[in-house]
Amino acid sequence: MTEAEDLIDLLENDVIPEIESFIDDLYEKIAQTKSADEEDKQQLAELQELKKEFTLLLDDVKNGELDEEECRAIIDEIEMMREEEEEEE
Repeated sequence: MTEAEDLIDLLENDVIPEIESFIDDLYEKIAQTKSADEEDKQQLAELQELKKEFTLLLDDVKNGELDEEECRAIIDEIEMMREEEEEEE
């Protein structure tokens, strides 16, 4: 599997669905409380922007706009972000 294929798989099957799940959870929280404080609104906006950025990145990879080295660097960065997130929990 090429680095581009690995990145596509990572984005389609892990990263974007995970962000969508966070967005859904936040919407559910807002629905239950019937209001959203500034922190919720900011977090929702950040998650929606992050999803948009990853979706655009996915399109770029699928269109062959990134070389293998760039794909590997992005995979490494995503993995590093996930490790940092796990350490915080």
